[in-house]
Amino acid sequence: MPRRSIWNGTFVDAFLLRMKKKIDPLLNRKIWSRRSSILPEFVDSSVRIYNGKTPVRCKITEGKVGHKFGEFASTRKRRLSRTNIGPGRKKGGKKKKI
Repeated sequence: MPRRSIWNGTFVDAFLLRMKKKIDPLLNRKIWSRRSSILPEFVDSSVRIYNGKTPVRCKITEGKVGHKFGEFASTRKRRLSRTNIGPGRKKGGKKKKI
């Protein structure tokens, strides 16, 4: 995947830039811009990142600076493998009683 040019800088949605300038912290703010980069100003705040269905709560730490918001909200459902489901019906189905 091609990267963004260095002279362009990191992409941050205009809505996030306006929120960053406000004194009010980003506590439990909903973010729809998954492609925006996380800036150092967002550290120690809790945001809810939209994954296509519901917002996912995420705490921003120093290690997440420079990454995209979308990396921390999975858009795929986890499917349990058959071995982890536990005891269930055995193979062969129900037997008929005569």
